[in-house]
Amino acid sequence: MTIAAKPEHLAATGIAQTSRSPIGLFAAILRNPLTALPPEIFREKMVLADVGGKQSLYVCDPPLIQEALVRQAGHLNKGEIVHKVLGPALGDGLLTAEGAHWRWQRQSVAAGFQHERLRGFLPAMLAAAADTRSRWLADGGDALDIGHEMMRTTFAIIVETMLSGSANLDVAKVERSITDYLEPTSFVFAYSLLGMPEWLPYPGRSRARAATAYLRESLGELVATRRGAPTQRGDLLDMLLTASDPETGRAMQDGEIVDNLLTFITAGHETTALGLAWTLHLLARHRDIEEQVVAEIAAVTGGAPLAPEQVMALPFTKAVFQEAMRLYPPAPVITRQVEKPFQLGGLMLGEGSVIYVPIQAVHRHETLWEEPDRFDPRRFLPEAGRSRHRYAYLPFGAGPRICIGSAFATMEAVAILASLLPAVRLEPLSTRAPEPSLKVTLRPRRPLRMRPRPRR
Repeated sequence: MTIAAKPEHLAATGIAQTSRSPIGLFAAILRNPLTALPPEIFREKMVLADVGGKQSLYVCDPPLIQEALVRQAGHLNKGEIVHKVLGPALGDGLLTAEGAHWRWQRQSVAAGFQHERLRGFLPAMLAAAADTRSRWLADGGDALDIGHEMMRTTFAIIVETMLSGSANLDVAKVERSITDYLEPTSFVFAYSLLGMPEWLPYPGRSRARAATAYLRESLGELVATRRGAPTQRGDLLDMLLTASDPETGRAMQDGEIVDNLLTFITAGHETTALGLAWTLHLLARHRDIEEQVVAEIAAVTGGAPLAPEQVMALPFTKAVFQEAMRLYPPAPVITRQVEKPFQLGGLMLGEGSVIYVPIQAVHRHETLWEEPDRFDPRRFLPEAGRSRHRYAYLPFGAGPRICIGSAFATMEAVAILASLLPAVRLEPLSTRAPEPSLKVTLRPRRPLRMRPRPRR
């Protein structure tokens, strides 16, 4: 693994260098992997980091991100670390697969995420949001963990739209199992990064393995049942059951379908739910912006319940969600490993070199954003983004492997916000700023506790 450049060239091009001891890095990752990132990434274009003689490159400049993830995409793969962290649960599905196997899976599900198909999901999204709203108002203002509430809501949408309700699925247990699997991933990441043996124990390992076994077994039973069903329901599972490789004609095996179902269930509900939780946290601390959102919704609906066709007519509400994902991107780091050597920004990246695109830092980079830590949704109104580089904002990744569900997630988030906010005002129970923590996704280190009140 080599990243080659002359020292004088590094100085001339402004590539920052940093080093850290393996022990210090290990401790930081276990506490919170975000604290293990070099602070230079918030102000430099590229940072070359050395840990115990092993080098990694952090790419924070939008044109260089575009060069790496788009133009040189064929020279990169997901890398060993991603497969060790996500592979046990997600197998060889769309998020973790490589090469031709990834391409045919992507082609197989692409039709399910076309615009007209997504619009057909809006009634299910609004129904789930209405259930959440009714539950909050009926509970009489009990304190809530907003992160959990949003996961409960988005999970209901995933089950309805992708699995047609799946009455036999224990939704609560599936949701808990996903959390149990993600919780100890910082240990897996640290062990992989530092080359530690996989047999070393760590807290939560047995629970994560049990969660993985349960998730794969329960979805495997669902796939087997549906494969023998006489009628199709037109959901994602049906699409996977009938998918075939356009070049070879081969169909997906049950295990491959489970891989992809788990990918969509885990990534699909987790990231949107976190984006919504961070959005509600920010709105609760910026009441003037919240009032603008409520006013926009009222202007569109006239005070009536939100209709599916009105979700697309809420540009400011959408901008609020986009700005929340800038400050708190649900998937805050992209990891790639070099498969074929290439040059990037004057550095020759050898086979096995690891590249990180720290989305959290790019979104708060002091050279890319004015007052980068300020919550200002106006950045994402149509006229405001024309001068911004396309790769300065990456909430769903970039390049060929950009998240296939990005439009689904954004539509879902706007529908949920526009259903909840006219009826409910959330009051934070703590004045402390929450600390984001990286557990594959960007979760609050402590629950975002809020109390719902009817909006007068």
